[in-house]
Amino acid sequence: MGLPNYVVKPFDIAPSWPRLRAADYGFASPSCVLWGAVDWDGNLIIYRELYGKQYTGESLARVVLQMERNDRPPSTSVLDASCWNKTGHGMSIAETMMRNGVRWTPSDRNRLAGKMEIHRRLADNPLTKLPRIRIFNTCNNTIRQLAGIPLSKSNSEDVDTKAEDHAYDALRYLVMTRMSGHASIHKSLQHIKEQTYQPMNSTFGY
Repeated sequence: MGLPNYVVKPFDIAPSWPRLRAADYGFASPSCVLWGAVDWDGNLIIYRELYGKQYTGESLARVVLQMERNDRPPSTSVLDASCWNKTGHGMSIAETMMRNGVRWTPSDRNRLAGKMEIHRRLADNPLTKLPRIRIFNTCNNTIRQLAGIPLSKSNSEDVDTKAEDHAYDALRYLVMTRMSGHASIHKSLQHIKEQTYQPMNSTFGY
């Protein structure tokens, strides 16, 4: 069986495309960080994945910065909202990462809306006959979890939160950001695209 049509071979991300980053944090369980970009047609391109266990807030921040050393800085960066919770007098995971140079905003908490947005993006666009999300084939955990995550036995509208869902959650946070390619940002990007060059002479094109 071949890969789904939203899985693509890596290609160069245009410098002008807005960049995004989203993360689901874990220590005993895996942390997942996803990097995405929005193309001029409003498609979300997931081009990089970090997946691993036993990262402290400090060590995860170091790895994120290392992986982004040649990147344009992300316009939007979201982290699991629970990472702002404190268990004592020390800093939260979110605060620790920000102190180490990786800034975040809290993720959207609406699980069901996020699930529906993922479904919407995976469905083929009637105009292009292609999905509104493309995932590089190097993002193995994201591809695996999207294909195999089970539904909740108690709520068929949600996935099973006891299953391995860290890449799925990071993707859910990413698609729910304002910069992820919602209709509003698509209109903004289209406006920028149209305004990039306007010929003075419409006949000759200059």
